[in-house]
Amino acid sequence: MRKLKLQVQITADGFVAGPNGELDWMTWKWDDPLTKFVNQLTDTSDTILLGRKMTDGFIGHWEKVKPESPEYAFAKKMVDTQKIVFSKTVKTVNGNNVRVENGDLVAAIDKLKAGAGKDIIVYGGAGFVTSMINHDLIDELNLFINPATIGSGLRIFSGRKNLKLLCSATYGCGIVVNTYGIGE
Repeated sequence: MRKLKLQVQITADGFVAGPNGELDWMTWKWDDPLTKFVNQLTDTSDTILLGRKMTDGFIGHWEKVKPESPEYAFAKKMVDTQKIVFSKTVKTVNGNNVRVENGDLVAAIDKLKAGAGKDIIVYGGAGFVTSMINHDLIDELNLFINPATIGSGLRIFSGRKNLKLLCSATYGCGIVVNTYGIGE
């Protein structure tokens, strides 16, 4: 069975975005070991899940990266990888390798996880990830804890969850990645 893995940037005080979706607290000057870890997460997955609200920014960003950019190799992975957008309001989304899923979240995820292929990775947005966590759909949480606090904003945890720490790594850029299993 395929694993569903979450990769999310989060503040030290537990927010994934500011009150109005601000992301200015994120650390983007990653060191080589963190970049290698992100590439490993990406390379072991063949499907990306996105909530509708995050889709335009995500797809728009990666599809606009030019070949001369240092981000190009990673951007090409993001563009070439199958993306499934979960939405109750739209039927189509523009972009390469994108399809929209309008059905029941739990049934759709269970079907994806039971299918053939590599693991599945979810990047967000906050409400979508919260729904997945609340339905116990995510098998592995990779929380990229940034060295910042913002005091208020959007969270992905809406209640109590028992987590099992699988590993933790500190990176020179100040990010700590804690990898957890849920309900262990």
